Amino acid sequence: MTQLRKMMLEELVRRNYAQTTIDCYIQTVAHFSHYFHRPPDQLGPEHIRQYQAALFTEFKLAPNTVNQRLAALRFFYVKTLKKGWSTAETPYPRKVLNLPMVLSQEEVARLIDSARTPLHRILLMILYSTGMRRAELTRWKVTDVDSQRMVIHIHSGKGRKDRDVMLSPVLLAALREYWHGLKHKPSDWLFPGTRGHAAEFPISVKTVYHACQHAARRAGLQQKKVHPHSLRHCFATHLLEAGADLRTIQLLLGHSDLEETTIYLHLSQRHIGATASPLDALSLGKKQEK
Repeated sequence: MTQLRKMMLEELVRRNYAQTTIDCYIQTVAHFSHYFHRPPDQLGPEHIRQYQAALFTEFKLAPNTVNQRLAALRFFYVKTLKKGWSTAETPYPRKVLNLPMVLSQEEVARLIDSARTPLHRILLMILYSTGMRRAELTRWKVTDVDSQRMVIHIHSGKGRKDRDVMLSPVLLAALREYWHGLKHKPSDWLFPGTRGHAAEFPISVKTVYHACQHAARRAGLQQKKVHPHSLRHCFATHLLEAGADLRTIQLLLGHSDLEETTIYLHLSQRHIGATASPLDALSLGKKQEK
């Protein structure tokens, strides 16, 4: 590990950044350095400008992803190197708000039923039943399942926040069936890494991603670009369509701001379909035939 990398890592840890953010920031600076084949402390504003343009033109990254990369570089220059950072010279691109893709309940059932293994099936059921992020799912521990109160504890979610979500009776039955089928019962992580389920570390987020990708292909849903976060969107949208209020959904998702949760109003068929078009109120004459 280089001295610069060690210094940046220490600054990130001192500020209690999440591990996913730490990994992303470190990888961004390494990529920035590799792109110019020079140590990052020898690169300046002109290199940042060129790199920002390349993220769009060469690497075809979305504006929100570019913003994340710029945040990493800004942290490196301001907090690690103690240098200035000009917002005027390095403008953040405008964010793009794209509506997420949402599957119907029938499609979600098809996806789950198309899981390749029992592990993949239970992972997909958890994602849809709880609205967890995939990183939260990988860190799930045996003690996080409270069958007495029928809740699931989620620790250190996004923003280092804990929260509880409902434990579905259907999910509880599926978890017990999965548990009984294990030769080696885990004592810490509910889903340990390695095939023998005996590792002292949990499964990776790639395992969750591949579970979703394999099931989507087998279900004939690959054209919809289904990924683990899609099931989180399905969870929230289907709850809203079933009559749950936005505040409850906000708490279940762990959103800091209700504004984040209102995006699901754009996706709910119940809310969209209940709104009449102004065209319906017009008294139009019959079209005259020529």
